[in-house]
Amino acid sequence: MKIRVGCDLTYEFAAPTPMVLMLNVHPSRASDVLAPDLIRLAPLRPLSVYTDAFGNICSRLVAPAGELRIVTDTVVHDSGLPDPVAPDAQQHAIADLPHDALQFLMGSRYCETDRLSEFAWSMFGKTPEGWARVQAICDFVHRHIKFDYMRARVTKSASDVVEERAGVCRDYAHLAVTLCRCMNIPARYCTGYLGDIGVPLDPSPMDYSAWFEVYLGGRWYTFDARHNEPRIGRIVIARGRDAADVAISTTFGWNRLKNFTVWTDEVTDADAVAVREQMVA
Repeated sequence: MKIRVGCDLTYEFAAPTPMVLMLNVHPSRASDVLAPDLIRLAPLRPLSVYTDAFGNICSRLVAPAGELRIVTDTVVHDSGLPDPVAPDAQQHAIADLPHDALQFLMGSRYCETDRLSEFAWSMFGKTPEGWARVQAICDFVHRHIKFDYMRARVTKSASDVVEERAGVCRDYAHLAVTLCRCMNIPARYCTGYLGDIGVPLDPSPMDYSAWFEVYLGGRWYTFDARHNEPRIGRIVIARGRDAADVAISTTFGWNRLKNFTVWTDEVTDADAVAVREQMVA
């Protein structure tokens, strides 16, 4: 299948302001991108592109005083298959983990393993190791949190979520990631596109989505504590320790977000060609 993804953002700045954008499809999906994955700015500004320490594509610029419109629009080929499920995937001993997985056992800005370690072991210490333990964590987080846009805030951490029992997709992911790390399972935070493909339409406003990945059986597997079921059409933008590593925009000065529109839609071959021609023009 082919999925059209993109965003249309408008910011207002009081003065020229440096910023970093993380809006491109992740390099791990580069072979699936069917139309130029470009960032378009109005007014035009120079962009400097680099890859961060986690392998994400980042773009630097200095936004002008006044309004800046940021648009991306591309088409991605997807298998149409749901997230893989591997109930027999085994948990690794810490000594056997690859070096680059170790950082995803550590506490981070929104994932306070030191605060939740005792809680995690009391809740999941008797569950079978491996896939079953991660699923038990997802089941708990899914039941524990009520989805509520009005209860979201940028400072909310995993320990806050345990107490408040409400939040958005990033809060589900932060709590699940933290509990997995407490149980010695490497877990990394993911952000990207997830449309309502193969499921009933979600009445919640459109947005980017957050989920997480765990390292079991020699590879990374996708889990989603908010939806708690395999989904079709995930398109990852960035991976990191938590949301602080994968913000879609980071600004170094006052700004106001005036418009925020995101799309993730299955399209026909003809639609895909039209998008590709539009982005090339």
